[in-house]
Amino acid sequence: MQLTGGYLGAAYSATPFQAGPTPIPNLHPHAALGSAEQARHLNTLTKLNRNFRERYKAESALTARLRAYELAARMHLSAPEAVDFSDKPVHVKELYGIDEKETDDFGKQLLLARRLAERGVRFIQIYHGGGGNGKWDAHGDINSHAPLCRQTDKPIAGLIRDLKQRGMLDSTLVVWTSDFGRTPWLQNTISRDHNPRGFTSWLAGGSVKGGTVYGNTDEVGYRAVEKPHYIADLQSTILHQLGLDA
Repeated sequence: MQLTGGYLGAAYSATPFQAGPTPIPNLHPHAALGSAEQARHLNTLTKLNRNFRERYKAESALTARLRAYELAARMHLSAPEAVDFSDKPVHVKELYGIDEKETDDFGKQLLLARRLAERGVRFIQIYHGGGGNGKWDAHGDINSHAPLCRQTDKPIAGLIRDLKQRGMLDSTLVVWTSDFGRTPWLQNTISRDHNPRGFTSWLAGGSVKGGTVYGNTDEVGYRAVEKPHYIADLQSTILHQLGLDA
């Protein structure tokens, strides 16, 4: 697990959840470990961590790793229920496309995000397609985007509808974006290259005015020609909706 909090330092780095049936690895203690023995282990670990923190208090990455593992220990009490979808009613699963072949995995990620938000987690980032040079990086075949769209469309709509039904949408800002778009022309034969000059991001909730379309691209979708903005302006908008002065 790589711990980095960017400009804020490693102490503010994220706690990663992974897709699949086990979002938090090693969450449950070994079956042979009794509660009393586990408590003794945790007490000993707390003492070791305290000494370690004093010795290496200038090392922010090490401090962040300790905090991450302490958070994992607290998750033993609260997280198992958050990542267990077995008790969810059928209509909630249908909303997110859970138990459907194409949408099950991403639907569970978005339902988990909603449940974490309910429990006070203030920032949640969800990747689809692997992040980085993942499945959306269509240098091989732009047709690979079609199944990816089917995997995400229903769960995303379900998340927004679920947040609205629960009265959470006004206080939750949903941001859907990418690091760039794709060119309107072919690269090689059936693929597309990177295009940072014109692509779409959208926001929902968080007091954003719905139904507003801002800006436009040229006739082929290559370059922003109406009210163009840099990605920093999107970030400033997000901060503004959170009540912060960029």
